[in-house]
Amino acid sequence: MSLISSLFTGVTGLSGNSEAMGVIGDNISNVNTVGFKSSKAVFSDIFSTILTNGSTTSQLGRGSQLQGTIQEFSQGSFEASSNALDLAIDGSGFFVVSPASNSGNFYTRAGQFRLNDDGLVQAITGEILQGQQITNGTVSTSVTDIDLAGVQSSPQASTEFTLGANLNGAATAATTFTSPVTTFNSVGSTVILDIQFTKAATGNTWTYNISPQGSTIGTGASGSVTFDNSGQLSAVNGGTPGDVTLTIDHSGANPPAATQTLVWNLVNATGTTNGKLTGFSAESNNNSLVQDGFTTGTLVGLSTDSDGIISGLFNNGQTDNLFQVTMADFLAPSGLTRQGQNLFAESESSGQPVLGTAQTGGFGAIVGQSLELSNVDLAEQFVTMIQTQQAFQASARIITTTDDLLTEAVNLVR
Repeated sequence: MSLISSLFTGVTGLSGNSEAMGVIGDNISNVNTVGFKSSKAVFSDIFSTILTNGSTTSQLGRGSQLQGTIQEFSQGSFEASSNALDLAIDGSGFFVVSPASNSGNFYTRAGQFRLNDDGLVQAITGEILQGQQITNGTVSTSVTDIDLAGVQSSPQASTEFTLGANLNGAATAATTFTSPVTTFNSVGSTVILDIQFTKAATGNTWTYNISPQGSTIGTGASGSVTFDNSGQLSAVNGGTPGDVTLTIDHSGANPPAATQTLVWNLVNATGTTNGKLTGFSAESNNNSLVQDGFTTGTLVGLSTDSDGIISGLFNNGQTDNLFQVTMADFLAPSGLTRQGQNLFAESESSGQPVLGTAQTGGFGAIVGQSLELSNVDLAEQFVTMIQTQQAFQASARIITTTDDLLTEAVNLVR
C-alpha cells in the first residue's frame, strides 16, 4: 500500500465523520421536536487490498465509510397539555394519518392534533388522523377520517320517574298541592307533568290528577295515595302499593312525538314503598326528582382514554363514545422511510403495517392531553460529538503526516 493510498484513507475518515456530525446535528436540532426519534450513524470499513495472495494476515483496509443511519424508536418522555386532542403513545405503535391530497397513509409519533374548519381531527402539518367510528357502542371495522362535524347527542324519551315529595298529613280536606315533573319525549321536547294532589275528607289520603302540558294523557291520569300512621305510603289507588303506569299521547304536540309510556316509581323491588313520597305532618314540599330522559345536546368537550376512545361531552349532560384511534406497527420500524414533518412511510425494509387499537396485541396505551417529547439524549449526543470530532481530527492528522512522509521521500534525491 503506497503513501498516496494512505492520503485517501484519511480522506474517507474525514468524509465519514463529517457526515456523522450532520446526523448528530440533526438530532440536537430536534431536541424540542414533539415525537422526534433520533438517528445513529453506522460506519463500516473499506477493504480492497491483499498483499500476499490468499493470506489472511496480509489484508489491508482502505479506510471507512458511513454505511447508513439507524432510527432509534425508544420511548420519549411525556409533557402535559391542556388540549384534549393532544395524544401520546406509551409503548409500541404509530398514529395513522392520511394527507388530504391523496389516499395513502403516513405514520407518526407526534400527536399534536386539532379540529380543522371541516370538523376533521388534523395534525399541525395537515394530515387527518384515522380511526374507527363508534355507533351505539359498536366499533366499526373500517378505518376512516376522524370527523367530528355535526356530532350531537340524540334525545332519549323518559321511561320512568321518581318524585320526592311530602304531602302534609295535617292539612285540611280539599287542600291542594301541585308537583311539576319535567320529562322528555322522543324528539327531545320538554314535557312537564303537573301532578295535582287534593286532600281527601278522611284519613291521610290524597287523590291525584296528572295533566301533561301540551299533550294528552290516557291511562294513569288519576288515582289516590294513602299513607299509614308513620307517614309512609301504604296504598295506591285503594290497593297495595305499586308503580303507576302512564300513557301520554304527543301527536298534537309541536313538534309531534311518539306515544310515551311512563312509569311513576313508588315502590322498590320488594313491592314496599321506596320512601320518596311521604305523608308527614309537615308543610307540603317537592324535594327531589329523578328521571331517565334527556333532550338533544351539542358537543362542548372531548376526552381520550387509554384505549384511544375519543368521547364527547354534550351540553345535555351526556357523554358518548365517538371514535377509536387506529394505530399501526411494523415488524421492523427502523426500516421506515423518513418523510419529514415527523412523518414516516412504509418501505420494503419495514414490512407491511399491522393495524390495531391501543392496548391490544403489542400496541401501547394512548395518553390523552399529553405529548411525547423527542427521545434525543443531549448528554449522549455531546459525548458522541466529541468522539466524532476527535476521529475527524485524527483523520486529518493522517493526511498531514502522510504529506510529511511524502516530502521526506522527495527529499531523498537531494
